[in-house]
Amino acid sequence: MAQSVNINFRMDADLKKSMEQVCSDMGLSMTAAFTIFAKTVSREKRIPFEVTADPFYSESNMAHLRRGISALNEGKGVMHEIIEVDNA
Repeated sequence: MAQSVNINFRMDADLKKSMEQVCSDMGLSMTAAFTIFAKTVSREKRIPFEVTADPFYSESNMAHLRRGISALNEGKGVMHEIIEVDNA
């Protein structure tokens, strides 16, 4: 068996607590979960899930929002109430 090594990294305390609970619910330790992740990355040569950016924050959308805010600040345009949508 290969020699074990320690790896240290920082994360938000609430995130750690949440992950520990999820791992526990699955019968895993965080060490086991990270080992599964590392083995999958090594074997597949990729992150084993999709990593994407929220399209809301795209440069074109942010530019559109800045134009709208500028227009409102100049007294142009119409301000609308926020519409709540229930996705259930």
